Amino acid sequence: MEISIVTKEDLQQLKNELLEEIKTLLEKENRTQKEWLRSSEVRTLLNISAGTLQTLRINGSLSYTKVGGTLYYSYKDIQKLLSSDKK
Repeated sequence: MEISIVTKEDLQQLKNELLEEIKTLLEKENRTQKEWLRSSEVRTLLNISAGTLQTLRINGSLSYTKVGGTLYYSYKDIQKLLSSDKK
């Protein structure tokens, strides 16, 4: 039977490798943005109220699609809205 000794340096190296793998996984997850968002997701993303979102719909600033009783917003349209506000 072979005995292995684990040193502090070995544990530190393992920790660093695990942290790098977690960072890589989180970056991949953040890059995969959903194409369509529900109202609650849009409100959270933009940090706006339901009334403000309704105003954006009514005045045509943000287009939407209704499927059943649920409103969906294109992520690309949200990006366009944000970039037009900067100008």
